[in-house]
Amino acid sequence: MTLSRRTLLTGLGLTAGGVGLGLTHSTASAAADPTAGWTQTPFTFNVQKPHDLAVGDRYTHTADGEHHLWVYDTDKPHTPTSATDPRTEMRWHQEYTAGQHMWDGDVHLVAGTHGATFVQILRVQRPEGTPATDFMLNAYNEAGGTVKAYSGKVIKTGMYNKWFNVKIAHNATTGTVQVWFDNVLVHTDTDRGPATRHFKNGVYHHGTGRAESRFRNLTYWTR
Repeated sequence: MTLSRRTLLTGLGLTAGGVGLGLTHSTASAAADPTAGWTQTPFTFNVQKPHDLAVGDRYTHTADGEHHLWVYDTDKPHTPTSATDPRTEMRWHQEYTAGQHMWDGDVHLVAGTHGATFVQILRVQRPEGTPATDFMLNAYNEAGGTVKAYSGKVIKTGMYNKWFNVKIAHNATTGTVQVWFDNVLVHTDTDRGPATRHFKNGVYHHGTGRAESRFRNLTYWTR
């Protein structure tokens, strides 16, 4: 299978983005493209999974560049002492406190996934008493697969078992979060204040049963 240009640029495996080509989208290339004027930036990640399982028990990276991540509501947390919900997530290593940063990828939500976060901005260092996340997109078993901002605003319905593109741009200087589905702006939000944060994608499971999400063409943009 011929890989897309973005997949070739970001690389394969657990060192995705390691090529480091530093390409910049021309603003003249596509007026409607949310990445116009942004620079493609290398990224790396590790897979977080139930602590008693091997990575391969909950994650695969296919020959054509797809990342498949799944977890069950009965799985154990990421570490033995953690009280968090079960997860299988790609934890991006690139952390930031200011500037503009964008997560970009094609997403496939497997039918039945209910109550799972499939992409988020996590606040790893933050003032005491402030929230752990700046933003989350969650999948619910409603109306053929409903995507919500956290558990509140409905972004889209009928999203199970098909590929769609998601872009989340975070201006950590101004505190603005913008979300595009298939290059259409669908949501604008604000972050939770100063912090050191990073992107994560996969399934962080707050719901029931089996949760699975798949990703391809993952790209990190900055400006």
